Amino acid sequence: MQTHLVFHSKINHSKLLAKTGYLLFLFYIYDHMTGVETSEDLKCYMLLVAIIFHYHGLDEEEEAILNKKATENGAYEELNWAYEFIAEDYITAFDRAREYLKEKTEKLDKAKRLKYISDAWFANGEKGYITEMEATAMLKLARDWEVDRELVQMVQQNSRS
Repeated sequence: MQTHLVFHSKINHSKLLAKTGYLLFLFYIYDHMTGVETSEDLKCYMLLVAIIFHYHGLDEEEEAILNKKATENGAYEELNWAYEFIAEDYITAFDRAREYLKEKTEKLDKAKRLKYISDAWFANGEKGYITEMEATAMLKLARDWEVDRELVQMVQQNSRS
């Protein structure tokens, strides 16, 4: 079940928040943000998805999903950067990515952080499963980004649908 809200320029955001809940409100705000994704934003997004897919070692299906995400976002340069970041030291890649992303995402608003982590969650689910280790890694990142409760709510709501 998908919910799409129509934007009205004179909408009362507090009434919308009361009716739809905090999570849907964040998605509404994100959906109506007018900023263009910067290369730095896309580096964060592609590193996030790539580091999760590399958690157990990247397989062909995961690589195809990463390429699809790069195509959807015009982010092949950023995906190649993420691959290089991971390749610098595969063993420490997750911890280094976590530090890098925590620093960079402090500049992103909460709605965009939630959008990125939820996109990573659903991209990971495209392969048909999410391992416990991958889920734990994404929850750690969501906690770093201060969107862990919203991610858990979103996943719970989606699993009920």
